[in-house]
Amino acid sequence: MKHLVLTFFTLLFFATNVDAQLTLERCQQLAQENYPTIKKYGLIEKSLEIELSDINKSWLPSITAYGQGTIQNVVPAFPQALEDVLAQMGREVRGIGKFQYKIGVDVSQTIWDGGASKTQREIVRSQEAVQQSSLEVEMYVLRQKVDNIYFAILLIGEQIKQSNQTLDLLNANLDLLRSMLRNGTAMRSDVDMVQAQALTLKQSITQAESTVKSYRTLLNIYLGEDVSAQELVLPSADLPATLTSDRPELKLFDNRQNALETSQLMTNVSIMPKIGFFAQAYYGYPGFDYFKSMMNRNLSFNIMAGVRMLWNIDSFYTKKNKLAKTVLEVDNINIERETFLFNSRLQTESQLENLEGLRNVMQDDARIVELRGNVRKAAESQLRNGIIDATALLSKITDENAAKLTAKFHEIQYIQEIYKIKNTLNR
Repeated sequence: MKHLVLTFFTLLFFATNVDAQLTLERCQQLAQENYPTIKKYGLIEKSLEIELSDINKSWLPSITAYGQGTIQNVVPAFPQALEDVLAQMGREVRGIGKFQYKIGVDVSQTIWDGGASKTQREIVRSQEAVQQSSLEVEMYVLRQKVDNIYFAILLIGEQIKQSNQTLDLLNANLDLLRSMLRNGTAMRSDVDMVQAQALTLKQSITQAESTVKSYRTLLNIYLGEDVSAQELVLPSADLPATLTSDRPELKLFDNRQNALETSQLMTNVSIMPKIGFFAQAYYGYPGFDYFKSMMNRNLSFNIMAGVRMLWNIDSFYTKKNKLAKTVLEVDNINIERETFLFNSRLQTESQLENLEGLRNVMQDDARIVELRGNVRKAAESQLRNGIIDATALLSKITDENAAKLTAKFHEIQYIQEIYKIKNTLNR
């Protein structure tokens, strides 16, 4: 039972510590989930479904119901000689009435649209891909902002940590100087000097803590939850396996070009004939049998059906210019892509140079910190023996603190530079 209880509390301890830590990858994930733009992904997909559904419904029969009444100043009539003959036979012919009226239904059904609906579906899908790529670019920019805030908190946090260590060192030496002052082996000005330096450093720590709090608040807003109590984990420092760019902008260029080339298909479709079935049915006067409608003015039921071909040749006039315009727009996208890749390569090379410079500098950081520590320890011993004053000691403490802070800054900056390269390449 004791063993089980011990195991339980051990697991609970580690679980609590894991929960209290926050990684950069987790921050990026939370920021993307919390960012309002993420909702557009679902909206784009729903919009695509609606547009495709509308295109598919274009193949359904088109039905139009109507009713109309008209009056005409001239209507078809028998020749006067024929009316006279019919009158002699006792038949009065009134002719088509000038008042005409009917209610009816027109039905049309597309049989072949020249590939228009298929092309429209491809255009809608290509436009949806462009919108998705644009959102991915926006998410990429968001990740960059989160990375900058994350590393800023790490850098300032390390400054606070090193400053607190130096403050402990100053307080320890302050206690020593006060003891020496009581024994008459130190001057009051030495005590005041170290105390003033400690208070100044404490002010710097307070300002740094305020800055970290501001960055933490900003990070909380991006993540959509309070992570102020969680410790930020320093990421691992691994360069990407390949330095080939995989930025979302490149995918956006490809999708934009594909959308243009897809829309170009509609230019070819516009010159194709359209074939469809149609039917017309109405009840009214006059009917299709004009002779009968001339003899009497009774309402009748009429129906007509057939196949119709429509061919708009106006598109032939503008086809060449439309295709030429598409080629120019594609060329413009290619230029944008080449410019982007050129700038991206320049940025990557610059970041690699910075990384190499930091790597060379970091080789001596540990040795510098060790030497500065030895000098400070020697100065403390000399102070106790009355060989140097507090001013010399403060100088050595300041040098050691600067060496430690610089070494830690180089470490964080080295990792940050790697992440900058990862972001530049989107890897």
